[in-house]
Amino acid sequence: AGRVVANLVDEKDGRMAGASVVEIDGSHGEGGGQVVRTALALSAVLGRAVEITSIRSARRNPGLQAQHLTGVRALAEICGATVSGAEPGSGDLCFEPGALHGGSYRFHVGTAGAISLVLQTVLVPLAFASEEAAIRITGGTHVPWSPCFHYLDLQWLPYLRRMGFDASLELELAGFYPQGN
Repeated sequence: AGRVVANLVDEKDGRMAGASVVEIDGSHGEGGGQVVRTALALSAVLGRAVEITSIRSARRNPGLQAQHLTGVRALAEICGATVSGAEPGSGDLCFEPGALHGGSYRFHVGTAGAISLVLQTVLVPLAFASEEAAIRITGGTHVPWSPCFHYLDLQWLPYLRRMGFDASLELELAGFYPQGN
């Protein structure tokens, strides 16, 4: 549940302009990281700043974990965002996006954290960049409580293609929890 304070669209590029921050309660619904991933992806695509509070507050390990932080930092790099609160365990995050850029990117979760969750954060926004993009992510490909690589490749990606996305995934080396790779 969020509160949109303004809805102003820049006629030049169709992105939100001059609008206030969208405030989102990160504990709403299932209260997991999907709230963060979806909010950040929409923020980057729409060009709207977002403030997320109470991130994963009811979880055993509340706040941002390694895969969430990698997603935040990856998307911030892709769109030149200004970010505050991107720290391990943080329950609050502010994200103010800039313009989306394609190019070649490398992201490392640093743990066996799920690369699928990083992809869910950055793949859709990258489709709106003016240049093509290539991403290399290292971390966990088969992690409990997260979609595995094969789910993304065989289920999620075909649906994105039906919507017009031109993307492909390649698994070089499986990274099983708890080691990753």
